[in-house]
Amino acid sequence: MGWTISHGTVTGEPTHRSYNAVGSLAQAAAHALTARDWALLRPVLHRPSGDPFQISPDGARAAAGLLLRAADSGLMDRQSGQLARDLAAAANRAAAARQLWKWS
Repeated sequence: MGWTISHGTVTGEPTHRSYNAVGSLAQAAAHALTARDWALLRPVLHRPSGDPFQISPDGARAAAGLLLRAADSGLMDRQSGQLARDLAAAANRAAAARQLWKWS
């Protein structure tokens, strides 16, 4: 089981990420970001229920910036950093298209 995330590929197709991978990213991001930044990103990455949700285009753009900040911090392992970059790219594609960024 895992997440299906919209705008996950260059062609706009969804991508699939395991709950464990996103959970590991959440832990890494919590340590890589300031408390303020983590508080802003937490609603995206920390979803223990697995319930579907969507993020506005502006929210997706903000999440992308925070994901990239975490990835570029030097405090994440390579795998988490790459996932953060991949999700940031998906969020930016949703924002650029002025569409909701959907997780289900």
